[in-house]
Amino acid sequence: MADKITINADSSLNVPDEPIIPFIEGDGIGVDIWPAARSVLDAAAAKHGKSIEWIEVLAGEKAFNETGDWLPQATIDSFNEHLIGIKGPLTTPIGGGFRSLNVAIRQIMDLYVCLRPVRWFKGVPSPVKQPELVDMVIFRENTEDIYAGLEVEAGTPEAAKMREMLLDGFGWEIADDAGIGVKPISKTGSQRLQRAAVQYAVRRGRKRVHWVHKGNIMKFTEGAFRNWGYDLIREEFSDVAVGWDDCGGDPGDKILVQDAIADIALQQVLTRPAEFDVIATMNLNGDYLSDALAAQVGGIGIAPGANINYVTGHGVFEATHGTAPKYAGQDKVNPSSVLLSGVLMFEHLGWQEAADDIVRAVEATIGDKVVTYDFARMLDGATEVKCSEFASAIIDRL
Repeated sequence: MADKITINADSSLNVPDEPIIPFIEGDGIGVDIWPAARSVLDAAAAKHGKSIEWIEVLAGEKAFNETGDWLPQATIDSFNEHLIGIKGPLTTPIGGGFRSLNVAIRQIMDLYVCLRPVRWFKGVPSPVKQPELVDMVIFRENTEDIYAGLEVEAGTPEAAKMREMLLDGFGWEIADDAGIGVKPISKTGSQRLQRAAVQYAVRRGRKRVHWVHKGNIMKFTEGAFRNWGYDLIREEFSDVAVGWDDCGGDPGDKILVQDAIADIALQQVLTRPAEFDVIATMNLNGDYLSDALAAQVGGIGIAPGANINYVTGHGVFEATHGTAPKYAGQDKVNPSSVLLSGVLMFEHLGWQEAADDIVRAVEATIGDKVVTYDFARMLDGATEVKCSEFASAIIDRL
């Protein structure tokens, strides 16, 4: 009998064998990739004596067409009630009340971690010589930084008021034709992200954690992020981790925690990827970094993502790419991003064996060069299949 997932006092989850999980199909190619991914998730769960009762909730164009609301409150309520959800890509409404529906869901539910594992699957076309060296997990802060949306438009009374206030209060002169934004980075927001990253490294046996920042320039925001991270290691994790400055680069059997300037990190994840393991960074840096890394292993079409609050237990797992409306309904595109996001969901639920089975089956399918068009055009001797056929091929290899 299907039942809800619940949370314990220690923030661990109680997951029944038949949990109720809400899903958003997604706009554009969501109509193709979600059914394909769902079929694989159902097959893997069934192999281990589990099943999922899926309930559809609405957001994006489908929600607007049916309810007149781009993000109905009922959808947020369902995600909150059932703790865990999964979603396809969503269109950002033009002229609507949301800068981004994806960002809105994260901020409304306080899903402060954007979790983006990046690894290469053997056989996937890559622009780099050794994509197998890329095996990193990005913890991107989801609620602060310039994504908070605290900005005023150039030429408006609000911008004039802001310029006057900054001139009177701080002596800061800002051009009359400038838009102005505010970049909040808090100790609380920084350390809860960093805490989650270190705990993940401990659970998964990872050996390095990097704070990626631009603190050499933005000293009291991104520089503070760096410093608060090292403070956290000393105060809460000294038994399992140590900062570079406190060990001279020799952590012994502990996790080594170090930091890297963002622009240098973007270079070094390309030239020295084996030196990076778990990365914690702020919102904008994380956006750049996760997509740049995805390109090294085949693109965002195969990159999973999750938005998690590790304290309340809530998580929304999502495809990381756009809606690609010109391909919608053609049964053509690669469903791997939302499928592998489902793998992250299974791992979060504690269904590790089912998650591992999907990963092995995806690897075997791609290894046999049975792929969708995006990979087929770059692989010699590939068998190009439809989105649904790719899912069927993965299920065959489960």
